[in-house]
Amino acid sequence: MRSPKRLSTAIAAAMILPAAAASAQDAEGQCGEVSIAQMGWAAAEVTTNIAKFLLEQGYDCDVSLVQSDTIPAITSVAENGEPDVVTNLWLNSAGEAYTKLEEGGTIKRLTSVLEPGGVEGWWIPTTLAEEHPELTTIEGILENPELVGGRFNNCPDGWGCRVVSDNLSRALDLEGHGIEVFNHGSGETLATSMGAAVTNGEPWFGYYWGPTVPLGKYDMTKVDMGGYDEAAFAPLQNPDAADPQVSDFPAAPILTAVTTDFAEENPAVTEFFSKMTFATDQMSGLLAWKDENNASNEEVAVYFLTTSADTWTTWVNDAAKEKLSALVQ
Repeated sequence: MRSPKRLSTAIAAAMILPAAAASAQDAEGQCGEVSIAQMGWAAAEVTTNIAKFLLEQGYDCDVSLVQSDTIPAITSVAENGEPDVVTNLWLNSAGEAYTKLEEGGTIKRLTSVLEPGGVEGWWIPTTLAEEHPELTTIEGILENPELVGGRFNNCPDGWGCRVVSDNLSRALDLEGHGIEVFNHGSGETLATSMGAAVTNGEPWFGYYWGPTVPLGKYDMTKVDMGGYDEAAFAPLQNPDAADPQVSDFPAAPILTAVTTDFAEENPAVTEFFSKMTFATDQMSGLLAWKDENNASNEEVAVYFLTTSADTWTTWVNDAAKEKLSALVQ
């Protein structure tokens, strides 16, 4: 098998073909032009570049990535009917703006592009969890604070997770159980503290979320907080919560949606997007590979295609699978 770096050269040469091929496909009423919202964070960039490659090389589409963000993308769909596809759509952030479009029949939800979605929680290194299984529950940590270093690594000020974690710290009385709450000054120091602890075989206990580079690079175990309780979690988001109760963080739905017009006119591409789902930890692994190799989004797409055929071959139809398999072998 050719390396991702070498294979990317072959792919770059192949990518001069889609425009002409798309014109021929248009005449047959098959693919054509497809516009995809390109959100500005790493997981979204990886997702859309993989989709672009698979559609251009497998379906002969002419794909354009439209730089955007959650609310601008939804607004553009409402006002202009474009872009055709919005993926990596964090439903919690899109909120009512997305719901109105869906209820009005302008946009159609296809799938969760990440499963189980965006994950948040309190974590410890997996090596620590294997050595002390009791630490995999919050009760076990409260009973053995010295085993996690007597410290909870908290979110920086201004982050939404800071409010929730502050309230959870009060609800659990971390400091009363001998666990110092250390408020990091930035996301960089929070990530660095995790990395340093795992690398040095030291205990670490704190908040993090995925998909992210650190959760792809370091083997971490999520602490069981007793499950998600919707009634308990809602007040945790209020900095002035009077009597916070314990709840785990819910998984955040991250969707792919298309305009209803596009879905009707492009059933094959719509079917592809309805099947395109990554495991959240798989995406974290791709982000870690990208970081470690200082790779471009195209190179990450090539790496994914050459190492994860068991995943992407379940997304594409038989004709596309044949074309793509010939290219990446």
